[in-house]
Amino acid sequence: MALDSTGSAADRRIGRGRIADQIVDDLRERILSGELPNGSRLPAERDLAERYGVSGSTVREAVRVLATVGLVSVRHGAGTFVTAESDTMIGMSIASLVRLEGIGAREVLGMLGALNRYAAQLATEEASDAEIASFRVAAEKLAVIDDSDRVLEDLRAFTRCLSEISHNALLIAVCRLLADVQVELAFAMSGGQVAEWRRVVGGLHADRLAVVEAVESRSARRAAEAVEAHSAHAARLILSSPQAKRIQVSDPGCTHLLAGLVNTRLNSTGN
Repeated sequence: MALDSTGSAADRRIGRGRIADQIVDDLRERILSGELPNGSRLPAERDLAERYGVSGSTVREAVRVLATVGLVSVRHGAGTFVTAESDTMIGMSIASLVRLEGIGAREVLGMLGALNRYAAQLATEEASDAEIASFRVAAEKLAVIDDSDRVLEDLRAFTRCLSEISHNALLIAVCRLLADVQVELAFAMSGGQVAEWRRVVGGLHADRLAVVEAVESRSARRAAEAVEAHSAHAARLILSSPQAKRIQVSDPGCTHLLAGLVNTRLNSTGN
């Protein structure tokens, strides 16, 4: 008696207790199981209401919950579509946690450093020689800091690459978001000034090459140590700029800035 994306499933009437929550649970299970695949269109509101034996307003409430957690997207005039992408779901969870718990820049940078440490250790074992070579290319592109937009993209590519060559799907999904946020945070803290951007990004070039060389050596210990050194240096440089100090006066933990960056990253992913 499954509910499929065409709306041809059998009646799935449910009890009155926590009705919207039960609909959310039912649809979420079908989305996560792949029965309603990413990109598919949910049955029309009227069809869902009929099959669950509820009002249209109850269906709309359930759909709003699914949209909030990133499982569906409502396109006015077109319908509701499944958008079950790991980046979106993880991003929404992290964005909510940042705001609810008041998590600041140091905590996020520290977490990314710990995750990158593990990613580097895995990369020494799992990455192919070609993948490690591409990691070096990504690092070497950052030897010259002359154009902010280009450097922004190159830095994003480098920070993502380490997790990608770890071949750990969960690490890749979490690190992709946090790495992008770190890059945007560094740019915001630079105040958009090329000289300051050069101080931060250029100042980390030797550290990046050290990480690459450690991964090339296939030594998990060396890789972990190199990432720890890079992460600590990055945090110091990012948070020590004049712009960063000004931001921290009004936003001591940079929590509001960080929440805004996470949401901006999340919105760009969903488009």
